Amino acid sequence: MTIMNISNYLACPECDLLLRQVIFQKGETAHCPRCQYLLRCPKNESILHTFVLSLTGLFLLVPANILPIMSIKVLGNTQAGTLWGGVITLFNEGMWGVAIVVFLASMLFPILSILLSLIISAHLYFNHYNPLLSLSLRVLNHIEEWAMLEVYLIGIIVASVKLSSMSELKFGLGLNAFVLLLIVSIMLSSHFDSALFWQKIDQLKSKKRPLTDHND
Repeated sequence: MTIMNISNYLACPECDLLLRQVIFQKGETAHCPRCQYLLRCPKNESILHTFVLSLTGLFLLVPANILPIMSIKVLGNTQAGTLWGGVITLFNEGMWGVAIVVFLASMLFPILSILLSLIISAHLYFNHYNPLLSLSLRVLNHIEEWAMLEVYLIGIIVASVKLSSMSELKFGLGLNAFVLLLIVSIMLSSHFDSALFWQKIDQLKSKKRPLTDHND
């Protein structure tokens, strides 16, 4: 009986056709022969770009979450608001469900996504294998869909439009950092080549295995 190595195959997301994986060169693309779905479009220097962008995003996380996004002046009283302050306010107002969603989508998942991208790309860029790389990449692929900084930005814009008619608004440095963080996150997603990362992990794993077997 022939045992098929599933890691050497991929399934088309559209028609579920099982195809054998191959190593692509820069500029090459792959389409499903059945439905013509775009399966692969390798990114140039994906690992390096992911490493640099995730490192940039890590530096932007601190000011984006700590510095005031905007300040509101009503009847002479000025109150500044931050991302974390918005979550706390929702909790204090009894809207726990909304607070949890905002915390996960605008803070926790984006932070985890950038941290995992940095850890994985750093290991791959410096050719350092870690047994947790595969698990980290699986977790990253799952949480990427829940990191929605753009939704929070839309909420800030809507709130600004509504409050501008009844109070004096002043945007802070936190908003600048948040917008830059959003741009970096979008660029990070566009440069991230998941298939290439899996191939690189498999290559590092295959190089590490003989050394492990020899030591045993």
